[in-house]
Amino acid sequence: MTVTAPEKPSIKHRLAERGVDRTLLLLVPGVLFVVVLFAYPVLYGLQLSFQPAEGGSPFANYSRFFSDPYLADTIWTTLRLAIPAALINVLASIPIAYRLRGRFRGKRFLTTILVVPITLGTVLTAEGLKQYLSPVGWFNRVLMALGMDEPLELVPSWTAVLFSLIITGFPFAFLLTLSYLSGIDPTLEQAAATLGADWRRRFRYITLPLLAPGLAITFCLTFVLAFSVFPSAYLVGLPQGETRVMSIAAYEAAFRDGDYPMGSAVAVIMAVVMLVVIGLVLLWRSRLYRGATGGKG
Repeated sequence: MTVTAPEKPSIKHRLAERGVDRTLLLLVPGVLFVVVLFAYPVLYGLQLSFQPAEGGSPFANYSRFFSDPYLADTIWTTLRLAIPAALINVLASIPIAYRLRGRFRGKRFLTTILVVPITLGTVLTAEGLKQYLSPVGWFNRVLMALGMDEPLELVPSWTAVLFSLIITGFPFAFLLTLSYLSGIDPTLEQAAATLGADWRRRFRYITLPLLAPGLAITFCLTFVLAFSVFPSAYLVGLPQGETRVMSIAAYEAAFRDGDYPMGSAVAVIMAVVMLVVIGLVLLWRSRLYRGATGGKG
């Protein structure tokens, strides 16, 4: 009696046992997209930053950046714009999203009005602020009509750039906060109301703790948008003064001075600073409530 050897499983079955099937192929376009449009430019810029145009140590560009106060100060200048803008956007979005999370007449119209600035873009927003806040703009005209002696010099200034970042960043913060609030089970607040808790206590002890992890993510996203500010700092700010942010320093090094390695080094430092801030926020988020909210979110 001959004993036949067990049939060897096909490659398809062997891959399936390791969790690799046809559906995994759907990831291929996305992976290629990330590699071509994100990973490769990042890696290319990183290695370029270690090739100083004037030769020397691979870290010469980084040493030059931190030893030059005019360059190093761009870190604090950018943070002074990005952190307040992100905080204001997140804090302003909470009460508005809290009010709009329910169903009522006109909700869709109000939501549309609040997210319209997304369609404007940073350049158009900056140009609009430049006209609106100028000495002969509508804002100063109203103040002069109310009795002010001289118009305010708001453009160019740090304040004008901050306004621009708030206008362009608020819609993102609002939509994210609204989505997180919509995911919180309303029966939790209803149960607290039956126990005598007013809306302030319900918000403070129920809604806010459940919302806080989402607010941390919202802050990170709006912070990244504000930290990469470029058009506003040029159009309504002082690009060689109090609004000389890191993106301007990188642009000038690469395209004005023709020093692409130095521009890449500034961009790498810019990415590292963003990652440090985001890491601190996510570390704080990890200490918050991470359970289910009981809702659809």
